[in-house]
Amino acid sequence: MTGIRIRVARTAGSVPREAGAEMLVTAEGTEGTIGGGALEWQAMAEARAMLADGRTRMERTWPLGPALGQCCGGSVTLSFERAESLERATGAPLWVWGAGHVGRAIVATMAPLPAFDITWIDAATDRFPQETHGVTVVPAADMPRLAARAPREAHHLILTYSHEIDLALCHALLTRGFAGAGLIGSATKWARFRSRLAALGHERAQILRIACPIGDPALGKHPQAIAVGVAAALLTATRDQVGDRTG
Repeated sequence: MTGIRIRVARTAGSVPREAGAEMLVTAEGTEGTIGGGALEWQAMAEARAMLADGRTRMERTWPLGPALGQCCGGSVTLSFERAESLERATGAPLWVWGAGHVGRAIVATMAPLPAFDITWIDAATDRFPQETHGVTVVPAADMPRLAARAPREAHHLILTYSHEIDLALCHALLTRGFAGAGLIGSATKWARFRSRLAALGHERAQILRIACPIGDPALGKHPQAIAVGVAAALLTATRDQVGDRTG
């Protein structure tokens, strides 16, 4: 894959992003951001022109004023460099178990984030939306059996329609190993699960690695509110592991 890497080389005054921020423009799309708005649109147009005409590098400065329809008041110098044989960067593996209302909200919120590679699992294909861009959809009649083969470095969100499946997934993941896990449910559900998982032979310290409830209680219980809280927690948890790939 060939692309144009756009980097904020220098800045002066008030600007939307700092020096070092990057984005990548390819024939297939874009990754990252240099701040959005008219500046980013013009930079993308320049990058696509470079892809078409074969230029390998350039640098250009934009004042962020009325001509761009931006009122930051500073200026940004962008460097453009052609990059060949690119491989798409991969994020932390995130497995989402369940395609109900909360599962859909979480995937819709997190799929655009470059920090995660999402695998979305449910027992029935008709529970998934028709379009799932940037997500690997896996219908699985026996979800706990699939969990036993999940990558040990993956993060998991357990959100199925069944408490018994949720429990079986927790058991399978505790047996397999994981980077992080969250379970939807109440404090009462989690107390019962802790007792049952202990009876299945799991150590208390390992059981407590599963977060339950998930989300930020201050944001409420609406599916989208839960999704925002979950996304914030996962971004924080994986920040050191993945880093900010856009600069």
